[in-house]
Amino acid sequence: MKKIKILFFIYQMGAGGAARTLLNIINNLDRTKFEPVLVTLNFNGSYEGELKSDVKFIKLDTKRLSRSVFKLANIIRKEKINLVFSTIPRVNTIAVLATRLSFTKARCIVREADNLSGGFFTKVQLVAFGFVYKCANQVVSLSEGVKQNLVNQYKLKASDIKVVYNPIDIPAINEKIKTGKMPDSHEALYDPEEKILITAGRLVEQKDQITLLRAFSNVVESIPSRLIILGEGPLEKPLQAMAKELGIKDKVHFIGFQSNPYQYFHKSDLFVLSSLHEGFSHVIAEALACAAPVVSTNCKSGPEEVLDKGKYGYLCEVGDAEEMASHIVKILRKDQQDLKKIKEKGMMRAADFDARKIVKTYEQVFIETLSK
Repeated sequence: MKKIKILFFIYQMGAGGAARTLLNIINNLDRTKFEPVLVTLNFNGSYEGELKSDVKFIKLDTKRLSRSVFKLANIIRKEKINLVFSTIPRVNTIAVLATRLSFTKARCIVREADNLSGGFFTKVQLVAFGFVYKCANQVVSLSEGVKQNLVNQYKLKASDIKVVYNPIDIPAINEKIKTGKMPDSHEALYDPEEKILITAGRLVEQKDQITLLRAFSNVVESIPSRLIILGEGPLEKPLQAMAKELGIKDKVHFIGFQSNPYQYFHKSDLFVLSSLHEGFSHVIAEALACAAPVVSTNCKSGPEEVLDKGKYGYLCEVGDAEEMASHIVKILRKDQQDLKKIKEKGMMRAADFDARKIVKTYEQVFIETLSK
């Protein structure tokens, strides 16, 4: 049987959840049925080195999406691509246009990864994205909440959307926990006399680390603890200034992006997510896989689904620092037996998102799309 050639298109293989998702799909595809080709703009991404060696990787000679349409269309023709898969709205728009302009029989699947909304201008923009999505052969949503948002904001039909959760590569995570080596300065942060809270994500408004800092300032009043923040972004200096203002500067550690966050999750007492909105919250599933208890905002739309309405972790209202602090304290005060049960339940839940399972669902979507 001739292999199905799939072109995966993304802005860059950077540090975000979308890039991790593509990495997990590409690396776990059945090579007897599929041949992956990855195309990005001309950027260096932190996940590039984790791609399997048999993946054909092409970088376009541009850093602007607007100039990539015809270049991508040419690759679709030249590589004889059967299926184009992309994620993130603007990238999806380019992928749909390039597929059409390739004048081939290639089909296109677009994946929506976030719960986007806003004022009048944003709503008009989302309807425009929805118009483009209707030109794709299949739309994939990474959660039921995002699917509903696609119906409400993008004006798509629910029947045209398939929900496929994000895949997490559990064997790879376990291997990185086992073999990972932190810098000595990071290792020193894990003081056995203090509880360690950790979060990970871009330092941007969406992730609302401001609420987390406020919550943590309440926690340290009753429990000796430290907060480790993984990630980079434009709000790093304002967040550091706020930590100083709250009197917790020496207890909060900004250590930037880490290519192996799993060793940090595994060693920490608790993972906290403070986001205003998410699509799925890939990082919560990964934290559960690392045996880290979780406290998260009940933002639209991923955390509630990943944690099954609080069955596998604590949920609090968006922006509510007091409720977040209360849940954090509850977990940090659990005895070892209760913590063991929480960790075991979390790892069982993480198994539902194992890449080997989720990628099989994606493979079925790929095959069905080509048969339409």
